[in-house]
Amino acid sequence: MKEFALEQICEPLLAWFYSHARILPWREEPTAYHVWVSEIMLQQTRVEAVKPYYERFMQALPDVKSLAEADEETLLKLWEGLGYYNRVRNLNKAAKQVMEQYGGVIPDTYEELCRLSGIGSYTAGAVSSIAYGKAEPAVDGNVLRVLSRVRMDDRDILSAAVKKSVERDLQEIMPKDKPGDFNQALMELGAMVCIPNGEPKCTECPWQHFCEAHLAGCMTEYPKKAAKKKRTVVQKTIIVLQDEQKVALQKRPPKGLLAGMYEFPWMEGIKTTEEVLDFVKAKGFQPLHIQKLEETKHIFTHKEWHMTGYAVRVDELEKPDMTEMSFLFADRETVQEKYPIPAAYAAYAAYLKIRLGNEKYKE
Repeated sequence: MKEFALEQICEPLLAWFYSHARILPWREEPTAYHVWVSEIMLQQTRVEAVKPYYERFMQALPDVKSLAEADEETLLKLWEGLGYYNRVRNLNKAAKQVMEQYGGVIPDTYEELCRLSGIGSYTAGAVSSIAYGKAEPAVDGNVLRVLSRVRMDDRDILSAAVKKSVERDLQEIMPKDKPGDFNQALMELGAMVCIPNGEPKCTECPWQHFCEAHLAGCMTEYPKKAAKKKRTVVQKTIIVLQDEQKVALQKRPPKGLLAGMYEFPWMEGIKTTEEVLDFVKAKGFQPLHIQKLEETKHIFTHKEWHMTGYAVRVDELEKPDMTEMSFLFADRETVQEKYPIPAAYAAYAAYLKIRLGNEKYKE
């Protein structure tokens, strides 16, 4: 990496931000609670997707106390469709910490914020700078990308050591009287101009006259990242088991991927019609009709689910011997309103006309 006067980024960046900042609901009243919840929601998630979730979350849980007291299924239902569900569990744990250890007031120092569940250096920097005016950097993928391009930094941005180095660099040059604006401006530049996919909009960038990558015409070669490990492929057969009124669901284990969510019964591997019918009969049901459903896949960070599905209509779901079974049975309206179902199953929920996440609020 060449020598680069990093302090030159500040003035043009802030001037650009003050004239281009988006109007976002969490910016209207940037309290610590609003900033914290919004930043957790925005991890791995687009701003436009987050907006309606944020507004519903704030309506249901307007403060730390209500968040601390919320039960898991309420939280998961509010989060349904946003993914990375441990985020909301950690919000709940951290809210309980705030109530027990800080009298319900979110701490204002970077160090204390980092002690709360689910809060790392980025979120601690965002909350302390935006809500409390502390000069702490907030470095995420957007910030790492724009800084790698402006100074042609060829270090691996996935490295924790590189992130720490960038945090130290920003700590030295960030305006002490406007730390929150500075952090938000860096995030905004990465989201709106120096974008991750496709050509960055260099002609709209306040740094275009000194950005090393732009001047060399190699913007898309940055940032540098180590190759990711290949995702594991898991094959599953989903069974939409229903009678005239109700559909079967089962709850996932309390730990691990999609913990505590609800899903349709399933079998490992891609199964034939006969194998599915044998599975249903073994559970004590009498199949009346079976229909092949579409194939679909869902990508997680380290796994891919490749799924096929079957709709199986059975005679009388509710039977005397159901007490020993792991399934629960509910009508479609109850499922849509009460039980949190991962977006991975959206295609099979749609077959039942059950809408998940944001979809259920659309006309």
